[in-house]
Amino acid sequence: MKLLDKLFSMYQPPKVEGKGFILALGGGGGRGLAHLGVLDVLEEHKLRPDAIVGSSIGALFGAMYAIEPDAKKVIKHAISILSSQAFSRLGLPNIKDADVQDTSWLSRLTAAARQSILYTRAATDRSVADTGALIEVAETFCGGESFSDAKIPLYITAVHFPSGECHLFSLDNDVKLAWAIAASMAIPGVFDPVLVAGEKFVDGGVAAELPAKEAKMVAKANELVLAVNVGARPRPDVEPTNVYGMLDWATQIKALYLRRSKREFCDVLIEPLVGYTQWHDFTNPEQEIQKGRDAALEKMPELIAKLAA
Repeated sequence: MKLLDKLFSMYQPPKVEGKGFILALGGGGGRGLAHLGVLDVLEEHKLRPDAIVGSSIGALFGAMYAIEPDAKKVIKHAISILSSQAFSRLGLPNIKDADVQDTSWLSRLTAAARQSILYTRAATDRSVADTGALIEVAETFCGGESFSDAKIPLYITAVHFPSGECHLFSLDNDVKLAWAIAASMAIPGVFDPVLVAGEKFVDGGVAAELPAKEAKMVAKANELVLAVNVGARPRPDVEPTNVYGMLDWATQIKALYLRRSKREFCDVLIEPLVGYTQWHDFTNPEQEIQKGRDAALEKMPELIAKLAA
């Protein structure tokens, strides 16, 4: 190893004194793997949030880090779970055409059959995936701990069903952490509402996909809001081909403008380049994590300057 490389590898960024910050981790399914890269970079710069506010997948990874504030361990644990049997039980739906990479008649027939079943369930049921498995995954990721076990104060968004009111779970609520996380990730139409303390809740991302406003509510006078946006963007070169595709497109557009409206509550906004990753795609965790690292590194000078101001 060259001397310069050796010196660089030994360099430890100085701890920033002054203001603190609340970390707001947004929803986005598989795109949320980028949160892990952001947490890794913050840790490398000795920046630890005073509290974490998470929506949907941001609630899951935020809870993991709040309980075990060691980004490398959290990343290793998350990647191992993504290949586990418990995670595969989720059966995340993919309303797409048959896999074009495999053009055999049997594969196309099988894919068509799966889609027919999915469309039928979508028309006759309230959900198409296993909500029990969602709770199991939340327990597996976080170990079944309660809010009191978090070393960093943790807040989790969820939307009350059917009133639509946005709720913030925390240590102040006598609820199980895994249930709060599952509720925050329970995408309407995919999962059934999750029963928490006798009330039903769905995905926090419905009302707070980027929970910057909620983070600002939690923040004290000397605390900034650092938000991480991993929301979807519609591809400019792809047009929906069916009703489900059109509904998904409309939802993406609404969410895009809702996230933009939350920017006014952010002091620093990190936006990893994950917008075109499908929400159900967890197949390339290292790639998505690296996107989070890249985006966070780009924003570190701004964050450090504002914290020191």
